[in-house]
Amino acid sequence: MRIIFFNYEYPPLGGGAGNATAYILKEFSQIPDLELDLVTSAHDNKFSLEKIGEKIRIHKLPIGDKTQNLHFQSQKDLMVYAWKAFWYAQKLIRKEKYDLSHSFFTVPCGFLSLIFKWFFGVPYIISLRGADVPGYSDRFPMIYFLLTPIIKLIWSGASSVISNSQGLKELALKTNPKQKIDTIFNGIDVSEFKPAEKISENFQIICVSRLTQRKGLHFLISAFAKIISEFPNVQLKIVGEGDAQEKLEFQTKELGLKEKINFTGRIEHEKLPSIYSQSSVFVLPSLNEGMSNTMLEALATGLPIIATNTGGTKELVEDGVNGFIVKMEDSDDIAEKIKLLISNPELQKRMSLASRKKSESLSWESVAKKYYKLYQGAKEK
Repeated sequence: MRIIFFNYEYPPLGGGAGNATAYILKEFSQIPDLELDLVTSAHDNKFSLEKIGEKIRIHKLPIGDKTQNLHFQSQKDLMVYAWKAFWYAQKLIRKEKYDLSHSFFTVPCGFLSLIFKWFFGVPYIISLRGADVPGYSDRFPMIYFLLTPIIKLIWSGASSVISNSQGLKELALKTNPKQKIDTIFNGIDVSEFKPAEKISENFQIICVSRLTQRKGLHFLISAFAKIISEFPNVQLKIVGEGDAQEKLEFQTKELGLKEKINFTGRIEHEKLPSIYSQSSVFVLPSLNEGMSNTMLEALATGLPIIATNTGGTKELVEDGVNGFIVKMEDSDDIAEKIKLLISNPELQKRMSLASRKKSESLSWESVAKKYYKLYQGAKEK
């Protein structure tokens, strides 16, 4: 079986969707009769061709130099990717006979799949990732308004539409209640992310995220300001980069917390397990989310999770068991839950064990197998 796969982000470029693609392709490389070409973006404005095993090829197309902002793609970047990916992929499709195309994100990638179905008869699958679903981000109200008819057309032409969380599926159904949407959660590598052998004596809060307005990190910083006088030894580490970083650093300075909050910037993926394992609790006060890869990583590391009820939170966090689900845009609620964990080491330990246990039921291998089964079904239609 031969697949052409579209995702405009792939490590080191992008965030959760790129990392998810990398893990899935690694698992796909273990399937003997699966051959796949991923058409993605280069981060350094240079074309490159990489391989995973013998049958997984990663074609990285130059869209501009992204080395200074790996976690943010502008609308211009997406348009450049779509244009270059169309011309590049149609050459591959003319040369090779593909059984199926698979697109992460409805736009721009899903539009490419739709075009190739029209012109070459290649069926396709769409994976919803978050921002490609109308209403997901308050940054794009006009874009959603303009693109909704195209999004609905892309979904209706797909062999399968897959959401990565129940919450994202419910949001997508507001755009088209009649659309059939299935769910395949993101996975986690529990051998890569695992608890530290010894719990740190210092209480450290961690958030690993793109630094954007949608992630709600300003509420976490406000919450931290509310606990620091009572617990002066607590530290907050914010890992990631993005267009909200300057505002967040200004907020930190205004609150007099520069010595207590560490903005690390982007950290290479292979170094993240160590960062998580030095921490005591993971907090993500996102205003909207799909299925957070960083939350899964924290889960596997055995961290209690404090998160808002959005996207896949309820699938990963059982309130009061392995963490707390907090109110949206409520720094007081976040502060209260962090205080509970600081004041109660036994509660922290119980939640830690519960998080690790929950993560062990998830794996990228199972995710890849579910997609492979979908591929086989789509090929047969």
